[in-house]
Amino acid sequence: MATIVMAGGGTGGHVLPLLAVARELTARGHQCVFIGTRTGFEAKLVPVAGFPLEFIEIGGLNSVGLARGARSLMQLPFSVLKARHMLGKYHPGAIFSMGGYAAGPVVLAGLWKRLPILVMEPNAIPGLTNRHVGRFVTRALLNFPEASKFFPPGKSVITGLPVRPEFFAIRPKPRESVLTVLITGGSQGSRRLNEAARASWNYFREARFPVRFIHQTGVTGHAALAKKFAETGLEGELVPFIDDMPAAFARADLVIARAGAGALAELAAAGKPAILVPLPSATDDHQLRNAEAFTKAGAAQLVLDSQMDGGRLFEEVGRLSSDQPLLKRMGDQARKFAHPEAARQAADLVEASIVH
Repeated sequence: MATIVMAGGGTGGHVLPLLAVARELTARGHQCVFIGTRTGFEAKLVPVAGFPLEFIEIGGLNSVGLARGARSLMQLPFSVLKARHMLGKYHPGAIFSMGGYAAGPVVLAGLWKRLPILVMEPNAIPGLTNRHVGRFVTRALLNFPEASKFFPPGKSVITGLPVRPEFFAIRPKPRESVLTVLITGGSQGSRRLNEAARASWNYFREARFPVRFIHQTGVTGHAALAKKFAETGLEGELVPFIDDMPAAFARADLVIARAGAGALAELAAAGKPAILVPLPSATDDHQLRNAEAFTKAGAAQLVLDSQMDGGRLFEEVGRLSSDQPLLKRMGDQARKFAHPEAARQAADLVEASIVH
């Protein structure tokens, strides 16, 4: 059996798929070692999952400002050397990378040592690391076909993004008299979605619209927002964080969310129709590209961040609520993006690339 180095981190969207693939590889008898940073989500999630984690020091380079970018460039050579030392320590048979700034030094060290490099690219437009190493990779595992043009012909495979099995177990929800709308801007919440939701409450109340909200607000501003919501008399719950997101998805008729790859993979697995509001500051505008792919397929409605306010939220929810066949078609189209075997396929490709 081989040792596989898992590279990447920073956000939960990078770490959770890595963990899913690592669990699959471990079940097959391999050892998985993570390399990341102390400041990313990997520092919290990887040890809890029971995997060894080594640290390097590196920051972002893309859309981070001049000072931070310069600091990251200064750190890069030392991080590559440290990562190379770690590869010498563990003698991996392959490197599996989710991209992101934490993966860059590890991938560069792996290329230096001529190890097989497999990258999983969750977005329609690859991030900086995957774009720069694309022509050198052994395999590119993609979530969106649009990303294939950034990698050499024959190297790309559409595997999708690993998602918790609980999302795939969600069954189609019969329509009730009250429409349940789930609003989530991610674990930290979204100021734009929070403000738009708050501004929409009077519209729903005055129209006597039969709606129930499940809203993950993030910690910041939750108390004030929840107090205002309680005063409206509308049905629903506002919470800082939803511990059981699959259960929230199961209760929802419609989801309003950002367009990160992880959120879209969960929408696909659950087969839920959505209104997508891409984060405008996302690197290389990748959330907009992700949302466009879903919208083009008829799986979601796209509303730009600058256009999302209380009136627009009310208008979009009302329009979709009045067309139940459309909601069903959107959910069916979303499910076509689902890849329930993503972790297994990734593990298959890793095993096929291992050098002994």
